[in-house]
Formats: sequence, structure tokens, C-alpha cells
Amino acid sequence: MTVAQQETLSFGADVNQLLELVAHSLYSNPEIFLRELISNSSDAADKLRYEGLTDAALYENDPDLKIWISVDKDNRTVTIRDNGIGMNREEVIANLGTIAKSGTRAFKEKISGNGESSDSQLIGQFGVGFYSAYVVADNVIVRSRRAGTQFDQGVYWESNGKGEFNVKNVDKKLRGTEITLHLKKEMDDYLDPIRLREIVTKYSDHIVLPIMMEKLDKPSDKKDDSETVVPEEEVVNQANALWTLPKSEIKDEQYNALYKHIAHDFEDPLAWAHNKVEGKSEYTSLLYVPKRAPFDLWNREGIRGLKLYVKRVFIMDDAEHFMPMYLRFIKGVIDTNDLPLNVSREILQSNKVIDSIKSASVKRILSLLEELSEKSPEKYAEFWTAFGPVIKEGPAEDFANKDRIANLLRFATTHTDEQTQSVSLKDYVSRMQKGQDKIYYIIADNFFAAKNSPLLEVFRKKNIEVLLLSDRVDEWLTAHLHEFSGHKFQSVSQGALDLGSLEDKKESEEKKSQFEKDFKETLDQVKKSLGDRVKEVRLTNRLTDSPACVVFDSNELTGHMQRMLKAAGQSVGESKPILELNPEHAIVLKIKHESDESRMTRWSDLLLNQALLAEGEQLENPAAFVKSLNALVMELAG
Repeated sequence: MTVAQQETLSFGADVNQLLELVAHSLYSNPEIFLRELISNSSDAADKLRYEGLTDAALYENDPDLKIWISVDKDNRTVTIRDNGIGMNREEVIANLGTIAKSGTRAFKEKISGNGESSDSQLIGQFGVGFYSAYVVADNVIVRSRRAGTQFDQGVYWESNGKGEFNVKNVDKKLRGTEITLHLKKEMDDYLDPIRLREIVTKYSDHIVLPIMMEKLDKPSDKKDDSETVVPEEEVVNQANALWTLPKSEIKDEQYNALYKHIAHDFEDPLAWAHNKVEGKSEYTSLLYVPKRAPFDLWNREGIRGLKLYVKRVFIMDDAEHFMPMYLRFIKGVIDTNDLPLNVSREILQSNKVIDSIKSASVKRILSLLEELSEKSPEKYAEFWTAFGPVIKEGPAEDFANKDRIANLLRFATTHTDEQTQSVSLKDYVSRMQKGQDKIYYIIADNFFAAKNSPLLEVFRKKNIEVLLLSDRVDEWLTAHLHEFSGHKFQSVSQGALDLGSLEDKKESEEKKSQFEKDFKETLDQVKKSLGDRVKEVRLTNRLTDSPACVVFDSNELTGHMQRMLKAAGQSVGESKPILELNPEHAIVLKIKHESDESRMTRWSDLLLNQALLAEGEQLENPAAFVKSLNALVMELAG
């Protein structure tokens, strides 16, 4: 064997710490290492099938793709080998020596947090499954050669997981990857071929690729010591495409196992839908709803999509064309007979077959979620906690299904005053007051700011329910979801308060007219004191306990939206608040009789700043506000 350049390289600091976590404290069930390594081999075969569609030479006259597992009890090793796509030197270093920095950091933060997440779930969530090898092994050797390269372009990688790894080029006749695990002393259990078969049956029976092992208890045909006998092998998994079988023949355990393989997750899915469509279009879909959100859920440009097969032949991972962005967390398989085997991502972007499958698949997922919400409220609550904010993107992205998505939405409201988002719009409408024709909502920076906003005072007094919105996506939602069941949405922080027939118009107008006469001079003085800091100063009937509040015109950005845009680095046009005063509050009544211009300025400043604070705004000059407030307190104290 010829040996080329050898390098000793260090893992990144993040990876080194991660290996410690994985090897010493993460797995409560070490047998999972075999499932992860088999899944990696299966993925390598899928990639070879896909690249082989346009370059048959990659098969190197060996088209039968398989996975082999072997045990060497004398040397205490377990080896997992495949004849898939393989890796070159650069790929070995990139895939085995580094992990995406953001993923590693998030992984460590999750581990060192409150411990509520399951350890196994975290491995799948952050894609660090290869390193599970160090749960059972104290040294790992990888030999690999990428399909289509010369025999002398094989790569040897070795590490004990302590911080460094060695890599060099070697001769390797067979393409693919071979991983040899030198087991720890306490892991002798995995030197038993029967035990390994049990693990394969438990976790990897659904793998489409044949998994080969030496036959058990096979009598030796060896006649003398000089003769070499090739061990007889057998397939130890079913190696069927599970989605092609009738649903009646598939157990829940098999559905769960397939999900864990295709999603690289270690938890069972929350729900799934398996459908075979025949007629104008012919395809099978098996779609899964995960239990938990991945760490990169909010990365809209990240990896997403379903596995695509054409006539049982794997075409690509992460085919994003079958699901809209707001359902990017859905995992699963699409297997169709209506596409060519050489289909590309470019063809998928403008294809009527894809459009038809996508439309039907979205409807099937929405039906699954509707069924979940009706028959399993607890499961749906679990789903909403994980994926609710993403579903709120739906009305803006999927106009055809806007009404169905609206029925799936859940909110926190003043009906319960609980942070949990559990109230549907249907529930809200069923509790609307007689004469109420609008669905009222408030958007704030967080739940408690929304719940305690002074803008809700009159609504609480009249027992009118208000949606308490605090997710970042809620501004986007309300901009595109304008009504539900014939009732328009109305922000309580924009425009003048209009309760319709919920208030006595005649009495309200008379009261308003009298107040405006009594407070005209006061309003003018406050506006003069505040200058261009406010758009307008006016009286309001929306307050009962607070002296003042700020609102914005219905055609302008709210304070919350302005803060979001600024935080995102966007330029925001000037949108000044409207200061509303409560004419029945003691402070407002006091300043009505204020004759000192300096004190009127301080009172005006106080009312505006406290209203802005209640709205969630950060004051430009907090120190000046505190100084002014102290001066007023000292004067009142005498």
C-alpha cells in the first residue's frame, strides 16, 4: 500500500467539546450508534444513485449497492462498510473534522440548559450522529474513496476523539466508506453478531438497502489450514420501500423507524399521513409532522423539503418544491411515476406534475392538522408550541388555503390571560358580545406587555375579548389575514376607538362633546409643549385607570412594527404617535388647571413618556425623564 501526504489536524474547539458531551454524557442508549452509521451509509448510496443517473461510470461495474456489518472479536472491532458515493480527502476533513459552528453552539446551549429536552432528540436535531461512534469506541478509523476517482485517491482518517485526527491518502480498490470502531472495554456487548442483528431489526429494518452480515452457525467447509474460505453472507433487514406497502401491513413502529431515518431525528413523529394516488397522477406520499422544531426552523434559506423518488429510484434529498415555506418542517417521501429519472431541480421549479402533487400534499397536511386539533387537542397543543409561529406565515403565502389555515391558528387572549396560545378564532367568535362585529387584537413586544397594556382597559371593563399577540410574525399575519367568519380584524392600537353598537352612541357623543369643550385649552397647551414629538393630542374613552396612552393612525406603522424594522436594520419612515388623554383621570384633571407653563411642559413630558413606556418604547433620554419626574414629585410633596 502506497502512502501519500499525512496530516495531523485538530478538531475545532466547538467540536472537541461536543465530542466530550457525546462520548461521556449524552447517550443513555449506546446502541443508537449503529443506527446512525447505517443511516449515513444509506444516504451515501442514495447520493450515488442520484449522481449515477448522469454518470453511470460512477458505479465502476458494481451496481449492487449494499451495507456490510462485520465483527472481529480478536481485535475487538465492529466495521460498517458501504459501496456508496464515498468521500475524497477534502470531504473527509470537512465532514468528519468540523460541524457547522452555529449548529454546534446551539447544540451546546441546549445541552447546558434546563435539561428538559431528550438527549437522543438533540443528536438528530443538530446532525452530529457520526460522533455517536465515540459512545462505544475509543478509536475510530475511516477508509473512503469517492466513486469515479483513482484507486490511489483513497483516504484514511483516524481519531481517538480527544482533540486531533490524522488523515492521509491511501490505496483503496473498493469505492465507498468503511468505518472501523475499536470498542471500549465496557462495550463487549456489541461484539456479539446476534446483538447487532437485533439492533438492525429494531432500528434499521426499513432501510431500502440490503444490510449484509455473515451467516450465523454456518458449518465450516474448510478442509485444511492453508485454504481460505469466504464467509457466506445474508441480508438481515427487510430492505423494502416501506411507503410502497399497503397501510394495513405497516406497523406504527415501522412508520416511526422510517421517520427517524429520513428526518435524522431520534424521537417518534407526532403524526403522519400515508397516501397512494392513482389515476391522472400516480404517486405515493408519506408525510410526517415532527414533535419538535429543529434549531434552524427560522432559517428560511436553510435545508428543507422531502425525499423524492421516481419509480422507487432515489432522486434527491430536500426537494423543497413539494411544500410551501410555512410547512418547511414537514418531513417525508414522495415517490412518483410521472417524472423522468433524470429530473433536475430546475425542471421541478416549473412542472405541472409537481404543482399537482404539492397542492394535494398541502391539503393532506392541513387535513391531518385539522384532525389532530379536533381529536387530539393535547397533541395539537404540543404541535402548536413547536410550530405555531411558522403556521402563522401561511395566510400570507397560501391564499388558496387561507381559511383552513385561519382555523388552525391559536392565540393567547384576555379570556384566559394565560401566556399559552390555546384559543382558536372559532372559540373567539363564539364568545363575541352581542352587537360586536370585529375581532380585536393588540400586538406588543412580549405577552406581558400586551396583557397589561392600558389600551385594553375599556375592553376589560366591557368584557370584550382581545387577542394578545407577541410573536414576531404576528405583524405579518394581521397584514394578510383581514377577516374571519365575516368579522374584520381591528387593532386596538391603531386609529380611534370604535366599539360600534357595543356603546351608546348618543351618550358617548354628548359626553365627548362636553369633554372637548372643557379640555380644548388643555389639549392645545399639551400639544404646544410636546411640539413635533406627537402627531396629535386628543381625548379618549378607551382608558379607565391610566391617565394617557399612545396610538397610531390606522394607515401608519405601529410602534411595535417600527421597532421590529429598526432591529432588522431597515429604514423606517417617521410615524409619530398620537397621545390620548383620559379626561376623568386625576392627573389630567390637575393639569387642566395648571397655569405655570414650565410645570405644564413637565406634566406633558411625563404623560407622553409613561405612555410610550407602557407601549413598549425605549425612551431616548431616560435620565431626563427621571429628573423631570423627581422634580414633579418634590413639588407635590411640598
